[in-house]
Amino acid sequence: MDTERWVRLSICEQVDVAMARKAVRQLAPQGGLSDRAAHELTTAVSEIAQNILIHARAGELIVRVIDEPGRRGLIVIGRDAGPGIGDADRAMQDGYSTGEGLGLGLPSARRLVDDFELVSDSGYGTTVTLKKWAS
Repeated sequence: MDTERWVRLSICEQVDVAMARKAVRQLAPQGGLSDRAAHELTTAVSEIAQNILIHARAGELIVRVIDEPGRRGLIVIGRDAGPGIGDADRAMQDGYSTGEGLGLGLPSARRLVDDFELVSDSGYGTTVTLKKWAS
């Protein structure tokens, strides 16, 4: 894989959230994203990285340029081995929070990207996949 077209980041402390945002901004032009699309994806990535810190304490993010027939963009995969999400459907509802937050993180991230996938098993961790396509 072309290492100039992907980045893998450990998410273990607050500074890593900023590094994740920076990685998205740096790869956005290679993915053909507009400034607005890059900003939306950066915001969604912040939400996912924060969730990793808050709920799992550590995890990783992979940011990669994707090329598919007829379209190009960025994919971000956030993974952790934390406690998982007991009720993923409920977690995707605005206002639901298991912590002290407003319960807007996951639903907001979903609204900001073109494709969103959440896979979580209670006790085994969570994987969130975000895709943002060039317009």
